[in-house]
Amino acid sequence: MSRVCDAGVHVCQDTFVTISDQRVRTVVLLAYDDAEILDVTGPASVFAAANSTTGIEHYDVRVVAARDRVVFTGGLVMHAEPAAGMRRPVDTLMIAGGIGCLAARADHDLVERLRAMARRSRRVASVCSGTFVLAEAGLADGATVTTHWAAADFLAECYPAVTVEPDRIYVRDGRVWSSAGVTAGIDLTLALVAEDLGEALANDIARGLVLPVRRSGGQSQYSAQLAARVGSSPQLAALLSWMTLNLDADLSVAALAERVGWGERHFARRFRAETGSTPARHVEDLRIDAARHLLESTDLTTDAVAAGCGFGSREVMHRTFRRRLATTPTQYRRSFSPTG
Repeated sequence: MSRVCDAGVHVCQDTFVTISDQRVRTVVLLAYDDAEILDVTGPASVFAAANSTTGIEHYDVRVVAARDRVVFTGGLVMHAEPAAGMRRPVDTLMIAGGIGCLAARADHDLVERLRAMARRSRRVASVCSGTFVLAEAGLADGATVTTHWAAADFLAECYPAVTVEPDRIYVRDGRVWSSAGVTAGIDLTLALVAEDLGEALANDIARGLVLPVRRSGGQSQYSAQLAARVGSSPQLAALLSWMTLNLDADLSVAALAERVGWGERHFARRFRAETGSTPARHVEDLRIDAARHLLESTDLTTDAVAAGCGFGSREVMHRTFRRRLATTPTQYRRSFSPTG
């Protein structure tokens, strides 16, 4: 069932390395030239912290690439193990992102090596635009994934068999995990550690890395207020600012159109053209953003948060959080408030 290596380490069939009866999970971080170095060092630091915090070697982390070194964006060079020589079982296989992802997905040999390693892996994950390489290998077919919001539409266009969720920090769909840009890879890795070794250890690691808060996959990648103001006309920009300060007002299309003196149909068309969103969706985004802020930073009751943010009732806010963030207001506060 196992073979003995030169170092006396047994490589087992169940994706773990056994040393003195301890199970050590092999983690492969797949990199390539012009990858983002933080997509590798961020997850590596979290896995290393799991080992150092507990004093037990839970993870054996390997950086793997097409050749024996990787030149990252910015010129930093890192030694790597050639993918061709990686034949051991793998617990967690993670693919880095970066501007080199398009060249990496066109490297047929690297993609085939990725497929082979994935067959020996318990779970696969991607950081940021590493999802393109994951999808090219067919590992995300039929799954829901995320990536950096700026690349989400292109990812969906390139891989129609993949469902792309553009506004999540990270997503898990079965054994396939994916995250948004750069630092979200740290959030994803903390979630992997939490799954393996418990929430308490993941929280300890987050504190040790001086992270302000552990973010769950339900958190949005960007603020609705900032996203909507890009390219907005003066009239609409003024309306958007007013809306953020009056979330408990009547924000129906009819009321908003009357406020700027436009017809409803003209207003709806202009709003979508200038913000990329429908009025109803944008209002909901603003209310969710405001509610998240209050849940994170105050001890207001959920009834008070719901009323102040214009949801009308706690039940409506609860349903909206469930539908949009895959969590509840109470669970969100427990995850993101410093006081829990």
